[in-house]
Amino acid sequence: MSSDGSSPAAALPATVRFLERDWLSCNQVLFDDGDGSATVVDTGYLKHADVTAALLRHALGGRRLARIVNTHLHSDHCGGNARLFAEHGCTIVVPAADRAAVDTWDERALTYSMTGQRCARFTAHASLADGDRITMGGFEWQALAAPGHDPHSLVLWCAGLRTLVSADVLWRDGFGVIFPELGGESGFAEQQAILERIASLPVARVLPGHGPAFDDVGAALERAFSRLAALRADPRRNARNALKVLVKFALLDRERLEPQQLLAIASGAQALENAAGLLGLDLPTAIAWATDALVAQGELRREGGLVAYA
Repeated sequence: MSSDGSSPAAALPATVRFLERDWLSCNQVLFDDGDGSATVVDTGYLKHADVTAALLRHALGGRRLARIVNTHLHSDHCGGNARLFAEHGCTIVVPAADRAAVDTWDERALTYSMTGQRCARFTAHASLADGDRITMGGFEWQALAAPGHDPHSLVLWCAGLRTLVSADVLWRDGFGVIFPELGGESGFAEQQAILERIASLPVARVLPGHGPAFDDVGAALERAFSRLAALRADPRRNARNALKVLVKFALLDRERLEPQQLLAIASGAQALENAAGLLGLDLPTAIAWATDALVAQGELRREGGLVAYA
């Protein structure tokens, strides 16, 4: 909340609308581009594709959705692409580094098979790279490379509005799992670099991929730097967090599962296997640990022989 008690999203110009969602489907940012057309940044998860389409249909108010821009291609950010394209015939813009993987639909490179998640196949029509500029809502936005959580992620910076669309690089209370580190690749250093780059900008408002919009940017960055320092000091923290995030995501998606069903989803999901390995655990033990931890935290519950989202 702003110091006057209003939401930072309320201070956006009329051509920019922030749609806060949940932790299965990411937030959307909808831009009125004039001439009866609009752009949306990110489209949520496949399970919610019809809900996303209905929300946007209402928000569009008769305008045509002409363009989708994806900050990155994790399943919760592009799972509505195919559904929205079917309805609107819109141009889909993806990070340039992911374009080839989309063209061949490489589910490993796109992380879907690695995380045990789902995404309907879509076609990319254009791409954005670091430094590229795009006009949305009547304002110029610059794409900034933002590796860390995802090596190919972008954030979108509008100097005119002092507003950052931060995807999963910066939330009010943290940031997304640093996935590259699970596979032995660098990610912490890249996350540090993009946080420092954000700190160097005169950001007044952040529109994150999850959670509420916020304008206490300095405090959010301080929390993010502190969290990152803890992860770098003990990378097992990142592995434990990844296990819990991915198990919770599976239950958000399927709602309730038998433990063996959950283990079947995890089996072959390289990110989960890597996280378990970093903790010195076999996969069944790691999944059982994550499930128990989430139940203890009230995030999941047990229903007889089933595990369910709380």
